[in-house]
Amino acid sequence: MISRNITIGLKDGLEARPVAVFVQIAGKYESQITVVYKGLRVNAKSIMGMMSLGLAKGEEITLVTEGADEDQAAEGIEAYLTTGAE
Repeated sequence: MISRNITIGLKDGLEARPVAVFVQIAGKYESQITVVYKGLRVNAKSIMGMMSLGLAKGEEITLVTEGADEDQAAEGIEAYLTTGAE
């Protein structure tokens, strides 16, 4: 299991389109991926769950990945959230 604190660096935060891209990226991995924000735990592969967090630029989340490709999942998702790199 990997747990990382990540600060959202996307210009518009996680609005509708960025959330859709985020969920697509998370869906590429086998690992279970959870986003923790202000005590809420959300499945990163759930578009509705991620939208419910309303994450803006500069906010900090904890990303938890667990599974066969947890390292790659953590790296890929962190890259997207901090720089927008898909």
